[in-house]
Amino acid sequence: METNTLLSLFLPKEIALHFDLITAKEEVNKITLYLEEKNIVPPPLKSEEYESKGFFEEQRVQDFPIRGKEVYLNIKRRRWRHKTSKEEVKREWNSVTKGSKLTADLADFLKEYHRVTGR
Repeated sequence: METNTLLSLFLPKEIALHFDLITAKEEVNKITLYLEEKNIVPPPLKSEEYESKGFFEEQRVQDFPIRGKEVYLNIKRRRWRHKTSKEEVKREWNSVTKGSKLTADLADFLKEYHRVTGR
């Protein structure tokens, strides 16, 4: 099974689709996955007009635990620059809950858990 297919079983769909796993680090109670956004210009931009210009600062978010270990995603999002105007753009994505350090799926789960249990 290829790495990205395996990732799609554990990560939010949007992250598994647009990011490559660079490395993983396992500790006693924690797994950290290091991900970089693929070098694919986001639609509707035209790939011949834009070029990759590196990454934004790495973002660290928490996702669902795996096998009783905390899971952190260290995500490097790409920046693209228009070759003529030099305007910089990035892919818009909603996998991280605004104002938090949690994936949207984990935040939704915790909200529902709190609503149902009152904890």
